[in-house]
Amino acid sequence: MNLKEVNSILFVCMGNICRSPTAEAVFKQKMHALKLSIVTDSAGTLGAHAREKPDQRAQKAGKARGYSFNNMRARKVTLEDFAKFDLILAMDQRNLNDLYTIAPEQYQFKIKLMLSFAQHQTETDVPDPYYGGAQGFNYVLDLIEDASDGLLQQLAADHE
Repeated sequence: MNLKEVNSILFVCMGNICRSPTAEAVFKQKMHALKLSIVTDSAGTLGAHAREKPDQRAQKAGKARGYSFNNMRARKVTLEDFAKFDLILAMDQRNLNDLYTIAPEQYQFKIKLMLSFAQHQTETDVPDPYYGGAQGFNYVLDLIEDASDGLLQQLAADHE
């Protein structure tokens, strides 16, 4: 995939209340700091939390690092998302597989793992912190910050 053509990114996890809104919040702030303009959103492969705000624990961990979750509400991935977004980043292998299952074939090339852009991590999946404690949400932030930095480095280079 040519990142020069990426003007919109969708971050995807299962419920869209922990990992994907965290990824959106982190990426947005880092993107604005670099003066890039890319449309972002987040969604879940399941709609169980539709219209809910991000998990309070995710917000608390993110806000402690200066990230904003303002105006975020959970929603389910739609078929239109595959045409609308240039890059669709799954937080883990399970959600990647789910996205491949529902994506029209002509758009499957847009789907990648978030951590495929990480520079300093060996993990491939951003683990779901939902059933754990605060440490899990901080670890998710560490992984997402690294992947966001790597992605933004590539995007900035390709947009020059």
